[in-house]
Amino acid sequence: MKSLVEAGKVRHLGISEASSATIERAHAVHPVSALQSEYSLWSRDPEDGVLDTCRRLGIGFVAYSPLGRGFLTNEVSNREGTSDGDFRKHQPRFSGEAYDQNLTLLANLEAIAESKGASVAQLALAWVLSRGPDVVPIPGTKRRKWLHENIAADDVILSDADVAALEAAIPRDAVAGDRYVAAGMRNLNA
Repeated sequence: MKSLVEAGKVRHLGISEASSATIERAHAVHPVSALQSEYSLWSRDPEDGVLDTCRRLGIGFVAYSPLGRGFLTNEVSNREGTSDGDFRKHQPRFSGEAYDQNLTLLANLEAIAESKGASVAQLALAWVLSRGPDVVPIPGTKRRKWLHENIAADDVILSDADVAALEAAIPRDAVAGDRYVAAGMRNLNA
C-alpha cells in the first residue's frame, strides 16, 4: 500500500478493526490516516487502547455501526431485522436470551432519550460525537427520515452528567452476546 502512495495512486491509507500493535506496525511502514472500527455505546472495544494509540499517532478514528446495527434506535424493525435474510437475525446480540437482555439495556436508554427530548439514535450518536473531535461516526441509513434524525444528533448537547448517565444505562460489559459469530470474532482487532 505504501508503494501505491509513493506512485501517487493513493493519497492516504486507512485500516479497519486493527489492534494497537497492528496500528503501530502499519504506521511504522507508512503513516496511517484513519482507523475504522465498530464503536458505540454497546461496542466499546476501541477504549482498550486503540483510541489512545490513534490519538498518540495522530490517526483519525471512524466509528462504524454507531447505532449498534440499528439496535440503538426507536425503530423496532431495525432492532429485529426486516427479513429472514437480514444478517442480524443470526448475530449473537440479536438472538435468544442475549437479545432479551439487551432490550432491558435499551429501555434504560429510552428513558434518558425521553427526558432529553431526543430519539435513542440521536443520543447514541451524540455519545459517539462526545468521544472527541478525532472520532467521526458513520451511521448507515435506508430512509431520509433517519438521515435527518441522524444529522440532528449534532444538535444534542451532552453534559458530563449526561455522558455518565448514558454509560450507566448501557454499562460497557453489560451487553450480552458477541458482535459476530465465532468465525467473525477471530478477525477483529487483529
